[in-house]
Amino acid sequence: MGKKGFLEKYHRKRNFDISSEPFGDESKKKDKDKQIFVIHKHDATNLHFDFRLLVDGVLKSWAVPKGPSTDPKVKRLAIPTEDHPLEYADFEGVIPEGQYGGGTVMVWDAGKFDNDKKDDEGNPIPMEEQIKNGHTTFILHGKKLKGGYTLIRTSKGDDEKWFLKKVDDEEADARRNPVSTENESVLTGRSMDEIAKEEKKDD
Repeated sequence: MGKKGFLEKYHRKRNFDISSEPFGDESKKKDKDKQIFVIHKHDATNLHFDFRLLVDGVLKSWAVPKGPSTDPKVKRLAIPTEDHPLEYADFEGVIPEGQYGGGTVMVWDAGKFDNDKKDDEGNPIPMEEQIKNGHTTFILHGKKLKGGYTLIRTSKGDDEKWFLKKVDDEEADARRNPVSTENESVLTGRSMDEIAKEEKKDD
């Protein structure tokens, strides 16, 4: 892809003279071999969670309206959104009203992940290939979420949808409901209200 390719959609949706979101370096992809994930809690028009995996130097992103579950019997709708730059992994603050997404953003969980899908010969299948094929399996090493998860595409085209589901392993727990009970940022320890108030105070 050309110089502007991989962040073009992200840039097109934002006015960086107004929004404090990171612009990102569109000249190159960063840390292509690093395997990190981040989950942003985003109080936009509707409160939701943005699930992001660093794949091939960009944060592949899905909006998860109800947030991730630790119950392996629960499937969560995940709607793909534009790729975000690596710098977005540490973004926490308030997006001005009228900007794409708008509202308060928290780093709800973050950590590393391991690729957990192998071919018939036991070799890891690259995450880019898994996403292209519509079925990914990975192990999260977060502060709130741990263990295996899978993202599976259920429809393509303009109405592309996936679902996010916990793998039934020793980290599965149907009794937990972390999206409701664990409400502080893993980056700063702040609540959504505290982020909003402190950002307003700094304006």
